[in-house]
Amino acid sequence: MELTRFEKARIIGARALQLASGAPPLMELPGDIVNPLKIAYAEFEKDAIPLVVIREKQQ
Repeated sequence: MELTRFEKARIIGARALQLASGAPPLMELPGDIVNPLKIAYAEFEKDAIPLVVIREKQQ
């Protein structure tokens, strides 16, 4: 399933908020990356974020 740009932004934003609140990263990262938004984007690119998009049927 292809994600829209809005769904992608929502997933990355939600994960960045979790990381900023103290959640551990879900993958090994280089030591120079400490920005939660960059970490969330890297996790998204590696398909490591365990969030699901559920779409309702449109009538």
